[in-house]
Amino acid sequence: MSFASIQYAVFLITVYGLYRMLPHRQQNLMLLVASDIFYGAWDWRFLSLMLISTVIDYGVALRLRTAEAPGIRKALLLASICTNLGLLGVFKYFNFFASSLADLASAFGITLHWTTLSIVLPVGISFYTFQTLSYTIDVYRRELEATDRFFDFALFVSFFPQLVAGPIERASHLLPQVLKPRTITWDQTTRGIYLIAFGLFKKVVVADGVAHSVDTIYNAGLNVTWADIVLATYLFALQIYCDFSGYSDIARGSAKLLGFDIMVNFRLPYFSTNPSEFWRRWHISLSTWLRDYLYIPLGGNHHGTAKTYRNLMTTMVLGGLWHGAAWNFVLWGIFQGAILCIHRPFARGGRDVPPRASLRTLAMRAAHVIVFFHVTCYGWLLFRARSFEQIAAYTTMLVTDFGNFSTSIPLPPFATLLGVPLLVLLDACEYQKGTAQFYRRWAAPARGLLYAALAFVFLMGTSNEPSQFIYFQF
Repeated sequence: MSFASIQYAVFLITVYGLYRMLPHRQQNLMLLVASDIFYGAWDWRFLSLMLISTVIDYGVALRLRTAEAPGIRKALLLASICTNLGLLGVFKYFNFFASSLADLASAFGITLHWTTLSIVLPVGISFYTFQTLSYTIDVYRRELEATDRFFDFALFVSFFPQLVAGPIERASHLLPQVLKPRTITWDQTTRGIYLIAFGLFKKVVVADGVAHSVDTIYNAGLNVTWADIVLATYLFALQIYCDFSGYSDIARGSAKLLGFDIMVNFRLPYFSTNPSEFWRRWHISLSTWLRDYLYIPLGGNHHGTAKTYRNLMTTMVLGGLWHGAAWNFVLWGIFQGAILCIHRPFARGGRDVPPRASLRTLAMRAAHVIVFFHVTCYGWLLFRARSFEQIAAYTTMLVTDFGNFSTSIPLPPFATLLGVPLLVLLDACEYQKGTAQFYRRWAAPARGLLYAALAFVFLMGTSNEPSQFIYFQF
């Protein structure tokens, strides 16, 4: 059930109507059933995997609440980690590592008859696995009290707005909202509706509008030009941002209608001047998860320069692999780790240049933003490419075919050509004002004009060919 569908609109309206008629405990049970229906609409069989993770982590956390012996506590945590990562490994990575091992053996003249599994990747498994796993780790660290309310914990794991593509919520933030009665204010409702509308605008008008142009070049093999590669990669940068942040906006908006507040997952990432800032703005729920549950436990930056670089590279390579079972994602993770390591000696204590500053400072920041945007785009080339051969060929062509402006890339639809400048203008205003709700300070006629423009371009964009949300595959 895609967010950008009539089915989801009917589903959300039905859930909202029932929700407003029920008391708190019945609200939670109804939301749990609704979340299972939402997830089961893709494939009901995979509900069993989510149930296994839920039951294991609920039981482990309860036992951790009373266990004092360090050995028992570590064994309980290990049981949770092995269960969650074991399910993730089998369903997402088994075939990848099996085929990679067979290819490696073949390079040495050894033939392996390795079994592969004919299974479908369960949608959203990487997201809910990290979410429930963080709960157990927090309880183990004594940073969170385990709950004994199973159905409420199950709702925390399966809450439908952020179930299949995040944000990856922490129990310390979302679980208390599940356990306590919620109130729905008029401000929450209007903000929720706007977030849903703006998320659909990003997805339907921009992401779906440029998808065909991107696919034409990246699915074309090697018969492309320098301009084709550059334009397609620019458009893919737009596509993946609007697709993923659009999903996150719709998730946040849907949650607000039900009285929940889930975390912001994107903060204008293409205004970043360096890789460290980028990862504070892009997929924030994943980057903070990797920081808190992988980078810091590995030692962070507290054991010397060499180990800090090792920890950065390990974290980003595994972060790349989290995105998918393919070597281009591993290469993308290596690239992200490398630019973080290169940037680290030049970092200014983690402080960004403020957007309100002198003209010279703003000009320098603009130059840094433009330069780093192109670094980011090369990373997206690695991310989007279909093979090592394509990566090598396109990279070579960027250097040897430089200045070849002939292009065969198809022009995006007219609605998208209108929508992209509108999106850039809104993001620039948000960055300049320092708040995502800057438009609320406008006079009523100006706000009405904004809503009308978004609605007009969205209605035009509904003719764009729909595509699945990119991060559903992760």
